[in-house]
Amino acid sequence: MRERKRKLIFIQSLLLIIGILIIFYTYYNKNNKLNKQIISRDDQKNIEKKLANEKDSGNVFYDIEYSGIDLGGNRYILKSKEAFNNNQNQEIINMKFVEATFYFKDDTTLFVWSDKGVYNNRTLDMKFEGSVVVNYQESELYAKNAEYSNLKGFITISEDVLINDSRGRMVADKLLFDIKKKTLNVQSLSENKINADIKLK
Repeated sequence: MRERKRKLIFIQSLLLIIGILIIFYTYYNKNNKLNKQIISRDDQKNIEKKLANEKDSGNVFYDIEYSGIDLGGNRYILKSKEAFNNNQNQEIINMKFVEATFYFKDDTTLFVWSDKGVYNNRTLDMKFEGSVVVNYQESELYAKNAEYSNLKGFITISEDVLINDSRGRMVADKLLFDIKKKTLNVQSLSENKINADIKLK
């Protein structure tokens, strides 16, 4: 009887030790697998940065169009091939491949094209950047930047401004186009000189 008890205790102890070893081996191996690095730390940091940027940059839209009437009563249409808003400031829309059309009350039309743009959907202000082309009546204008202020009723065109007109050609640093008065103020920042070749007759 004692012999049988000893064998039983021995078998139970052996099974207990085997069970503990199996449990230890299973969890130890699992922890080792979890601790193994699947991607490098640099790649992990880059992914975290991209995810953070995506949270800030907001939603991306394609082939969008805004239309409205400015404070002067002029109608406009603003189009973009690609645009995204900013989660930090929902009023600002960043755009790529931009096209704007202004329909003035005197039945004239002004067209603007640019590589990039920014539209404020609250103030209705617009910025055009990179290879800006403006077409108004018989004049064509090229520059790096243009900005439309709804409150002031001005279009400001700056940086490497070149105007081609049926009356001639002009190079300037900055132009201020008053939409209400239909006047053009030409400014030069360097040496106070404006390069112009104009036909007087």
